[in-house]
Amino acid sequence: MSDTDRAISRRQFFSGVCCATSSATLALLFSGCSKASSDASPSGGDGGTVSMLAKSAGKFTGGGVQVTVSGSALANVGGAVLVDSVAGEFLLARTGDNTFSAIEAICTHEGCTITGVDGAIYVCPCHGSRYDRSGHVVLGPAPASLRQYPATFAGDVVTIGV
Repeated sequence: MSDTDRAISRRQFFSGVCCATSSATLALLFSGCSKASSDASPSGGDGGTVSMLAKSAGKFTGGGVQVTVSGSALANVGGAVLVDSVAGEFLLARTGDNTFSAIEAICTHEGCTITGVDGAIYVCPCHGSRYDRSGHVVLGPAPASLRQYPATFAGDVVTIGV
């Protein structure tokens, strides 16, 4: 085979380069928007470590979702859990001896369930959005705060008003 037979035209060369570059760019874009594994523990933006929230079953009673405090992370001030119930998923944190914050557990960015915590900050596993215990966005890409719910405490039970 001669050098002439193996030669490609300038048009063929640049067409191949363009296709390869476009493919690489698309691969980067799609990998940046894919959901992260729910069991991953990425480093926090401040050098902290994101850990998984403890889970707690909530009992829907018609007037709200009830969660038992004893035996859970809510037993101590600063503790937080991911509450799963037929009425939805909630992030519930003990903010004082008799006070709790209850917010929606669905990220406002792309609807992922928030399962991580870094200190007092909730972390979405999909794209890293961060929220404080009141549900306000601390770090995007989330465009809006999480919905807040009233929480009352009586005996050993917190009731999330839904």
